[in-house]
Amino acid sequence: MSPKPTSFWKAEQTLINLFKHCSTPNHLKQIHARIILTGFHHNLILAGKIIMFSADISYALSVFHTVHKPDAFLWNTMIRGFGNSTLPLNAIHFYKRMQLARECVVPDNFTFSFLLKIVARLGSVTLGKQLHCSVFKFGLESHVYVRNSLMHMYGMVNDIKGAHHLFEEMREPDLVAWNSIIDCHVYCGNYNEALDLFTRMQLQLQPDDATLVVILSACGAIGALDFGRKVHLFIRDNINNLGESISVFNALVDMYAKCGAVEEAYETFSNMKRKNLVSWNVMILGLASHGNGEEALLLFTRMLQENVERPNDVTFLGVLCACSHGGLVDEGRRYFDIMNRDYNIQPTIKHYGCMVDLLGRAGLVVEAYELIKNMPVECNAIIWRTLLAACRNYGNVELGEKVRKHLLELEPDHSSDYVLLANMYASTDQWNEMTNERRSMQERRVRKPEPGNSFIGIPGMKLEKESVERLS
Repeated sequence: MSPKPTSFWKAEQTLINLFKHCSTPNHLKQIHARIILTGFHHNLILAGKIIMFSADISYALSVFHTVHKPDAFLWNTMIRGFGNSTLPLNAIHFYKRMQLARECVVPDNFTFSFLLKIVARLGSVTLGKQLHCSVFKFGLESHVYVRNSLMHMYGMVNDIKGAHHLFEEMREPDLVAWNSIIDCHVYCGNYNEALDLFTRMQLQLQPDDATLVVILSACGAIGALDFGRKVHLFIRDNINNLGESISVFNALVDMYAKCGAVEEAYETFSNMKRKNLVSWNVMILGLASHGNGEEALLLFTRMLQENVERPNDVTFLGVLCACSHGGLVDEGRRYFDIMNRDYNIQPTIKHYGCMVDLLGRAGLVVEAYELIKNMPVECNAIIWRTLLAACRNYGNVELGEKVRKHLLELEPDHSSDYVLLANMYASTDQWNEMTNERRSMQERRVRKPEPGNSFIGIPGMKLEKESVERLS
């Protein structure tokens, strides 16, 4: 094949440069039209650029179909595009088409890395194992990037044994592999195992920001305060190497708050040289969740006065939580109102849940019921159950019966609903109704959950407490 003239390369480069300033779909279509007019519509590089820049998967697919002999890069770009679309399963179908293509395009490490991330999102163990077999078939099981992607996929589909087996097979796992397996254990709720892995890792490699964020979340999940303090000490000792990462210090604040060490959380927050919206949100939520409602609202007011960050939906979730735990009804109503009015933030189901909890705690069960009835989104069983508990606490049997009907439509066999209503009847001396509710529970063979075991997280130990039955 004779080499292409210099004019061809110049024309190609000119068209490639057009993508540097491509920012809208219309601009992309203009570039595409120019490519067609200049006769470069079969060019693999330019076709790949169009597909990469296209936010419309249908448009990208139409471009792909104009290419006579798409290479692995184009197939991979389409697979990745489907993965980022609302139809990620189509990426798997496209992979099958790739294998049947007349051009005999061989999948590479990028193909499987994209596909494994998509399967992780889909949560399909079966698809994951089929892809694992394909990885072996094409001899990519030892490729570091693919192996890490496999490990991550198994973790995300809750097959922690599969993920751990892949990790232990590695002779010298790199930082990405360590981070991946620790993250898998945290995702699957194996927090103590994650702490053990972190300790092992420190004997071989220095953790990075990603490691520290994940391990601090594990500490917060099980209340491993002492371990979290040791991680904080490691961060202080290695601050020159790590830098003052906002994400790490946000994770520290969150860890201290979840472990109940609110003062240490606030001290860490105050000492941060740089803060972002997440920093403020984490601290507001931390104060609110431990009953420091007024302090949380003062911090929110300070945030607004200093104009450091514009609040978002998470900020107002913390604010409403603070009002709920502090019994601040008027403040809660006001903040719920200004959230939409002044900041154009539409309340989500969680915001409505906070308001129902706030009103229910204050005994304003009728107002809470009206709020639910006027919600623009469908109410879930959790919020109805919150209101039912409030009806029991304040002896509003009539409303409790209405709420119970809604719960029967959503979750007819949830034991706590029967127990709540039966206890409500008992508290108002309606013994016949209480008996009927208990009998109904027995006839439907609804059982209370088995008592569960909880433990206090101490590094290297699990201290079991006595079984506690949650439902009365």
